[in-house]
Amino acid sequence: MVTKEGIITAAKLSKAWVKTVRSTTCEACEAKDSCHENDHDQEMIVQVENTIDACIGDRVVIGFRTAPLLQLTFMLYVFPIILLIAGAAAGQFAAPALQTDPSLTSLFSGLACFAIAFVVIRKLNDKLAAEKKYMPFIIRIMHKKQFVESE
Repeated sequence: MVTKEGIITAAKLSKAWVKTVRSTTCEACEAKDSCHENDHDQEMIVQVENTIDACIGDRVVIGFRTAPLLQLTFMLYVFPIILLIAGAAAGQFAAPALQTDPSLTSLFSGLACFAIAFVVIRKLNDKLAAEKKYMPFIIRIMHKKQFVESE
């Protein structure tokens, strides 16, 4: 399980928004620019499942299950390459039957399959985003914010 510390900045029903500081691990990630609000800031806001009733200002530890992370990584990086290669191979074999240049047929069928992979990923994105196993969650509250009454 991947874990990260952060502070709750907003909470609504069973959701919370946690501000965390980007780690050095994030720097190597291809999606680092799309998973936070400010383009050049080291802080990022993550929406999490709030199953332990954490409140605004609480310092928490959030977690993300590793198996779904690996599945998503495969889907995003390996699946398009597999379809690209399969499309190119299919084009190579189909070219003689179509009486076309094998290189051009291979190129266009490979690119078409590559594009189809991204359409499939985009369609699955909305479905998978709603599943709880793909959402980060709060593991524990490290420090409860103490509210001071104003005089």
